[in-house]
Amino acid sequence: MPKHVVTANRLIDGAVVYLTDCGGWSERIQDAIVADGKEADAALTAAADRAVADCIVVAPYLIDVDTAADSSVLRALRYRERIRSDGPSIHPEFAKNLKG
Repeated sequence: MPKHVVTANRLIDGAVVYLTDCGGWSERIQDAIVADGKEADAALTAAADRAVADCIVVAPYLIDVDTAADSSVLRALRYRERIRSDGPSIHPEFAKNLKG
């Protein structure tokens, strides 16, 4: 079973964000809390639903993630989600800064 994180769009500016372990939202996928199992998925989804009710984010959903074999870098498994986390694929100069 794949690991998951919750992603959404921040309501105030539309930025792609990820649910963090403190219940906040970060633009960096590396800050996301990772769920490993159905119960953890349900807990993250419930936290995201509360953020929707509080008008913080819109359209949250779980995405499949994993860490690279040679590092602890968190990476989305689907290409669409990689674009959302890393930035545009056509102009690397517009990519998000992934360094801490």
